[in-house]
Amino acid sequence: MENQTLLEKLNTALDNIRPYLEADGGDVKIVEIIDEKEVVLELLGTCSSCSMSTMTMKAGIEQAIKRAVPEITEVRALNVTPPQV
Repeated sequence: MENQTLLEKLNTALDNIRPYLEADGGDVKIVEIIDEKEVVLELLGTCSSCSMSTMTMKAGIEQAIKRAVPEITEVRALNVTPPQV
């Protein structure tokens, strides 16, 4: 894996979690990589409006990325839906 570019590593990490997102009608795409340490994502499909999107980001997507690509220090999505209270 050391020969892979940062983008390839990120896509590999996302490919591991995509089946779970797709099972619920969602997906995720990389919008931007900032200074090779922060990744900006966009949630797609049902993930973009789901009340659980914050949890999906923190407990699923962010953890998968940070495990596979430890040089990434921050993961954020442009369109996370705030939890309903």
